Amino acid sequence: MLLNTELAIGHSMFLSALILLFALWMDRLLGEPTKFHPLVGFGWLVSKIEISARKLNYLTVRQQGIAAWVMAVIPVTATTVALLVQAAQLSLVLYMVLSTVLVYLTLGGRSLIEHADNIYKPLQAKDITAARSQVSLIVSRNTEDMSEQNITSSTIESVLENGNDAVFAPIFWFIVLGAPGAVLFRLANTLDAMWGYKTEQYLNFGRFTAKTDDILGWFPARLTATIYAFQGHFNKATTCWRTQAKQCSSPNGGVVMTAGAGALNVIIGGPTYYHGVLHDKKPMGCGELATWHVIPKANQLISRGSFALSYVLIVTAIAGV
Repeated sequence: MLLNTELAIGHSMFLSALILLFALWMDRLLGEPTKFHPLVGFGWLVSKIEISARKLNYLTVRQQGIAAWVMAVIPVTATTVALLVQAAQLSLVLYMVLSTVLVYLTLGGRSLIEHADNIYKPLQAKDITAARSQVSLIVSRNTEDMSEQNITSSTIESVLENGNDAVFAPIFWFIVLGAPGAVLFRLANTLDAMWGYKTEQYLNFGRFTAKTDDILGWFPARLTATIYAFQGHFNKATTCWRTQAKQCSSPNGGVVMTAGAGALNVIIGGPTYYHGVLHDKKPMGCGELATWHVIPKANQLISRGSFALSYVLIVTAIAGV
């Protein structure tokens, strides 16, 4: 009986690893859908839910935010579970195909790398104006007067942090809970991008959303930081992580950015302007200030790391069967 259970677990791990590998290749070959992306539709739905939730006057603003999160995330996740159960009852192949597509839709690795490349190429060509324009598409900072070094640092920070949110965290939750886990995380993370601001409008309404995203991203961020570390200067990555992450405002973003910068042996971060207000961000990493030459290396931490993780899972599953 125990042997049969172990075989079942091994086969399940192997199928999950294959689904992940197929999803990663779909993301690499196709990128995010340019039309009819489910997250676009989800964003439209969320805007309607927010309006409805804010009309629940018998609730506090914070409770309205909790209700809105539940209305946005739970039905979609439950529908995902129901679809996969139906698919599994019909055919294993159908289940694998549906799972692969769902996981693919939660990944944004190629899109992230393409955005970084769109900044890297103007910097390489010494076109600072075009680089400023491109970096404004991925950061919420004031970019009009950014120097080359500021643009470079902002790009690498964005790649390292979003490598967790758009790649490794969905992968982690897929490994733990299957495709519904990846969907759950990506929906929660999308809500954080919409409601998780410390502004007058969202400080209370989005508090539950921000905390939930921090909780769901806690372990994946540490996994991401470890994957970054193994691909570069391991000791420097772990030292920067241990000594610098606590200085960052984000409990998860600081972990992946400091570890990533250490792995690349560069310094990023420092004071920058958000919406006209100077924020005294601490430098992260070690070595020399990052130059635009490092951007492709930061991209490789995402692309190589994600595929390496899938191959490790396949080997582990085969060894366990």
